[in-house]
Amino acid sequence: MVSLKDISAVCGVSIATVSKALNDHRDISVETKEHIRQVAKEMGYSPNSAAKALKTNRTYNLGVLFVDDNQSGLTHDYFAHVLDSFKRTAEENGYDITFINGSKERSQRMSYLEHSRYRGFDGVVIACINFYDPEVEELVRSEIPVVTIDHVFHNRISIISDNIKGMRDLLTYIYEQGHRKIAYIHGADSAVTQNRLSSFYRTAETLGLEVPDDYILEAAYRDTAGAYQMTEKLLNLEEPPTCICYADDFSAFGGINAIKERGLQIPDDISVAGYDGIQIGRHIEPQLTTLRQDTMSLGKLAAEKLISLVEKPKTTIINQTVVKGEVFAGKSVKKI
Repeated sequence: MVSLKDISAVCGVSIATVSKALNDHRDISVETKEHIRQVAKEMGYSPNSAAKALKTNRTYNLGVLFVDDNQSGLTHDYFAHVLDSFKRTAEENGYDITFINGSKERSQRMSYLEHSRYRGFDGVVIACINFYDPEVEELVRSEIPVVTIDHVFHNRISIISDNIKGMRDLLTYIYEQGHRKIAYIHGADSAVTQNRLSSFYRTAETLGLEVPDDYILEAAYRDTAGAYQMTEKLLNLEEPPTCICYADDFSAFGGINAIKERGLQIPDDISVAGYDGIQIGRHIEPQLTTLRQDTMSLGKLAAEKLISLVEKPKTTIINQTVVKGEVFAGKSVKKI
């Protein structure tokens, strides 16, 4: 096995200089760093992760707690992009990521906190989960650095989508297209749902829109079957809406199916709007009008904040960072 001493002999520098070059210290010139790294590479040197962990008291491994109720895993259109951005940013900073076991067979596995300690995670990011699960709360209350996505815990860093502004911008856009009968099939109860629904009502009030109780229905996120059934209820009303907003783009596909099976055309007969801005929505006909969330920034910020919390715990500010989205007009909302 190649050692730092071997590299120092070939390069003609001290072992300390080799160590500093490989760890990107500022007191070593760029030219010297590049030369030492090239020699190390040619000699087949690879750092010993166990030794590095002992020296720095870190494993350079971040845990990811991600449990989707629909069991879609990393095929989850929205969070897959958030986590991909998180992964790339973590790797750019020298960290690996490991998923925490989210199996529901609790008798056969460790708790989230036990798994995190067992793996020696330097920190954990939590996304798309029941944040009120006692196991999640136990992990959040522990000594392990934690960053949450789209949920706020006291005294923990959170990266939050601006759901209030997002819903306001989307509903305002639909209103400006001339619609006055606008329904909303929102997701299951959560902090995200509460913020979006409250923003929907508040924006409607500001715009002078009347929203009948029959126009507000619920279906689980990413539940095309549920969205299909709720859409049928809206279409059966004596005064159906001219536009239906869905909890997310994926759910909107279920609603679109219900509308098309009635022989109705989108947007000529009825308009639809989603939320999230997943890529497939831009490739259907007509293009889906939606609120496009900034998944790249969400994942990148989550990784940067978590790494800062790990490396600089005394100076990292515990706060909430809000990430704004933008309306993607698409072609599924008709101008009346």
